[in-house]
Amino acid sequence: MHMSNSEFVSEAIKPDRLSFDAAAMAAGVPGLPTGFTWRDRHFEIAAILSSWKESEGCSHGSGERYLRKHFWQVKTRSGETLTVYAVRRVKRGEDPKQRWWLYTIEPADSPATMGATA
Repeated sequence: MHMSNSEFVSEAIKPDRLSFDAAAMAAGVPGLPTGFTWRDRHFEIAAILSSWKESEGCSHGSGERYLRKHFWQVKTRSGETLTVYAVRRVKRGEDPKQRWWLYTIEPADSPATMGATA
C-alpha cells in the first residue's frame, strides 16, 4: 500500500523488548510490537490501519509460493502513518536478528493524515 506523501525508508528498526503481540505469535504470525526505535527516535503504535502479506515463488522452479513478509500500516501516538514489515526468514548472509523494518513514513502534518484519528 503506497500513500502519496509517504517517504520510502526501508531501514531496520529495533522493536521494544517484550512488546510483541503474543496472541498473533501463538497463531504463527509475527507479533507486531507496540513500539520501536528508528534512527534514535521512538515510535509508539496507537492503531493498526491495515495489514497484508507478501509471498514469492520458489527459486527452484517448483511453482510453490512461500510467505515472506507481513506488513502493517499503523498510526503512531505522535500522528505519523507508518508501514512496517517483518520478514519470515532472513536471507543467507543477512543479520539473523534483523527481522523488523520500517518501509515508509508519512509525517503527522501530511494532508493525507489530516483528520485521521488514532
